Amino acid sequence: MNAMTDPAFFSAADKGVLRLITAGSVDDGKSTLIGRLLYDSKGIFADQLDAISRAKYKRTVGDTIDLSLLTDGLEAEREQGITIDVAYRYFSTPVRKFIIADAPGHEQYTRNMVTGASTADVAVILIDATRVVDGQLLTQTKRHSTLAHLLGIRHIVVAVNKMDLVEWSRPVFDRIRDAYAALAAKVGIASFHILPLSALTGDNVVGKSARTPWYEGPALLELLENLEVRTDASAKALRFPIQMVARHGGDRADDFRGYMGQLASGSVRVGDRVQIQPSGVAATVKSLVVYGGHVEEAVAGDSVTIVLNEDVDASRGDVLVHESSPASVTRQFEAELCWLDTQALNPARKYLLKQGTRLTTAKIKSVLSRRDIHELEETDATDAPFAMNDIGRVVLATRDALALDRYQDLPATGAFILIDEATHQTAAAGMVK
Repeated sequence: MNAMTDPAFFSAADKGVLRLITAGSVDDGKSTLIGRLLYDSKGIFADQLDAISRAKYKRTVGDTIDLSLLTDGLEAEREQGITIDVAYRYFSTPVRKFIIADAPGHEQYTRNMVTGASTADVAVILIDATRVVDGQLLTQTKRHSTLAHLLGIRHIVVAVNKMDLVEWSRPVFDRIRDAYAALAAKVGIASFHILPLSALTGDNVVGKSARTPWYEGPALLELLENLEVRTDASAKALRFPIQMVARHGGDRADDFRGYMGQLASGSVRVGDRVQIQPSGVAATVKSLVVYGGHVEEAVAGDSVTIVLNEDVDASRGDVLVHESSPASVTRQFEAELCWLDTQALNPARKYLLKQGTRLTTAKIKSVLSRRDIHELEETDATDAPFAMNDIGRVVLATRDALALDRYQDLPATGAFILIDEATHQTAAAGMVK
């Protein structure tokens, strides 16, 4: 049994589960690094090793295993030698359990990177040491670092890969460290960890390498094992997006009506005074029903049916909050958008907006600015519409009122996506400012 099939892997959150994503440009070595972590931590089976050693798309010489094939499983990925879709892998050490997302580096698949990064605690940004010329980082390194910061990822780890190809040169590493420090200052990244390594040879991946006596920090795995990522979501304000109204016994006077969903944040107890947003109607929690019976309290992450004392009008898309800490209710708000569609933003069109369990229509009222991904500064965006992979600030107006929080405070009610009404493609990922 491996980590993917072991039920204990997902039930041992108290031992610490770290979700991380690898990001960066094409050919920086993201898939190889994950393969190295799996291989050196004994996280793969012998038959898997045998299968990739015989793969026709193997890009290594002789008997050397192409570890990137452990995550690049699609035929098109192996044929082209690039990652296209996000691949998830699971492994554990005696210290911690890991869920790794291998994100594509190609600009065309930035949307896939956003998907994987939206739930990550740590972003490992890979930089190919051979491709940083005169201290100029690649565009995708800048874009992925910006997105990781906007998505609120707590820890940024910069892995300077392929150091073996520059003979483990400390001056090369120092130039890259200084270049990334300048990037972090422009983006707003308060702190980051940086280390030299080689995913191909395994130096500084699982254990410290003798080839970098000048590097005094930990190896990558030791660093990941010791990062503090726990956040007490139950200590935040209550946000309970209603997924469904449960009814039975409707022909009786004592019929059952409860509101089903999962607590996105906060906690709720029997007797609590709550408010249904966006309507603002107040009620009292009568009971909390879970699989197996009734409980007195539910916390963030729990799936529960909330029964109220009062007969109120509440349905899918509404949000239950405590009266003392409501969300902001509005039909117009400012947000940061990452445009993901091949069709450019059209301010004259309506888009579907999905926020939590609420689906409504929205229009872009105005485009405030676009982030120049090369200079990392906000620029005027009135000259051209947002195109694919553009990042910027806009003002949106929605048909229905929404219960919103700032994304930095509560991602569950601060995040949304825009959907093209005609094609049903995801047009943009948004974060409420």
